[in-house]
Amino acid sequence: MIRIVTRARLARLEDEARTANEQAQQTNGAANEAFGRHVRELYAVTDRAERAEAATTEVGALLSGALAELSAAQQELLRKDIEIRRLREDLSRGPREGETLTVLLHYGEPHTIYASREDAYADTATHGADPDAVWVPAGERPPSASMWRCEAFIYDAAGNGFRRAYMPAPKPIEEAA
Repeated sequence: MIRIVTRARLARLEDEARTANEQAQQTNGAANEAFGRHVRELYAVTDRAERAEAATTEVGALLSGALAELSAAQQELLRKDIEIRRLREDLSRGPREGETLTVLLHYGEPHTIYASREDAYADTATHGADPDAVWVPAGERPPSASMWRCEAFIYDAAGNGFRRAYMPAPKPIEEAA
């Protein structure tokens, strides 16, 4: 089949081709813009996901540390609760004959009362005394002569109270005057 193409038809075909080419370029531009938007959204979503993952990891580490601290605090609270119960039992039973207390004196003034001499020694370390210091008997020195001094007291049921465990050496009457 033979077809005869006229100038008008050729101009119309060229015009339609140009229009189709322009539409193709516009469609291609719109597709490129849409692809660019999708890529930017993908980068933004990826960035948010990476930041969320990093935040999750950081929160996980903080939570793990907080749980460890909570566990330690609960253990300490349990120990203190047990100690409080023990002290309440000791308090409710009252003093027993021969039971001792130690009074920690600071320059002769009562500072604190302890159940044991070791507790008193440990407390002086918290107030700046050398924890490895060797404690020696005070002898006849007055209590105010020592920065820290421990005095032991024994419960005396007959006297309805505590008495000193170590009484000073008695002096003859003529020396006391």
